[in-house]
Amino acid sequence: MRATTEDLERLRQEALAGLAAVADEAALEEWRLQYLSRSRGRIEAAVGAIRSLPPAERRGYGQAVNALKREVTAAYEAKRDALARRRLEEAVTRGRVDVTLPGRRKRVGRLHPTTQTLRAIIAAFAELGFTVAEGPEVEWDSYNFTKLRIPPDHPARDMWDTFWIDLARDGERPMLLRTHTSPNQIRVMERQQPPVRVLVPGRCYRFEATDATHEWMLTQVEVLAVDEGITLADLKGTLDHFAKRLFGPERRIMMHHSYFPFVEPGVELAVDCFLCNGAGCRTCKGSGWIEIMGAGMVHPEVLAGVGYDPERYTGFAAGMGVERIAMLRHGIDDIREFYKNDPRFLEQF
Repeated sequence: MRATTEDLERLRQEALAGLAAVADEAALEEWRLQYLSRSRGRIEAAVGAIRSLPPAERRGYGQAVNALKREVTAAYEAKRDALARRRLEEAVTRGRVDVTLPGRRKRVGRLHPTTQTLRAIIAAFAELGFTVAEGPEVEWDSYNFTKLRIPPDHPARDMWDTFWIDLARDGERPMLLRTHTSPNQIRVMERQQPPVRVLVPGRCYRFEATDATHEWMLTQVEVLAVDEGITLADLKGTLDHFAKRLFGPERRIMMHHSYFPFVEPGVELAVDCFLCNGAGCRTCKGSGWIEIMGAGMVHPEVLAGVGYDPERYTGFAAGMGVERIAMLRHGIDDIREFYKNDPRFLEQF
């Protein structure tokens, strides 16, 4: 069948009607393939039909089909641009930001409450010239016990339930997980001569049942000062400064006698209850005082054991549990909360 200009008019009307019905870019692409594709488009087929016409008709038909192609192509480009603009407008509308709204709060991490408390403890003693020294968590029996005046047969070893490392030497197990940070007192004094003013923070481990006030792993801070002329008054003044820095400038302290093998005399330090101000409450068990640490004057035998002259040098030591200090500062009644990794608890600090 020979192509005519009437065929081109019908093709024009069909193409423009189909283009007008296009609603999205996928449908537009289908329309383009149907009408403008070089390989199978209907308009390209109409262009190819020129070769089948008699020479006298080719000129008029060719002008008509070229005009059709230009018109339909222009209509296609206009539709394409309109759909692109609509897509952009929809994207802008969906992602529109109301600049009058307050900004969204960013969730940031924070330090664990024991780390916060540990840093506060270190800062309080740093004001008095103390520096930080660290030691191994896997320790020798000699440092953890013997050099602190706790020989193998001493009943004081019952104060520390111990995790022993499965390493045997001469029928003995000489290695353990340290039960306190006091071993690093010895290590520090073996490395340097007085004056000594150090803090020893670190984790300690005890083989004991877990309950509201006991954990098998705890964080401790050891305090050690050795120099000529140090007295119990220096210990009291140092711990009074510490108590006021952590629990408030109005706090009072009390020391009463206690026993620790590596100090003589040994004391327990208590602060007046910061909840009832000494009147008596559940936190202080009605006494008006809260014990926070053990302390004392370094035993002369400990000083002599590291090569110090106990006739010339004296010193004091103190040790505290960081979790206990944090519990008292924040009113926490169960030590197990610190290591449950419960965000509802940790986000409060």
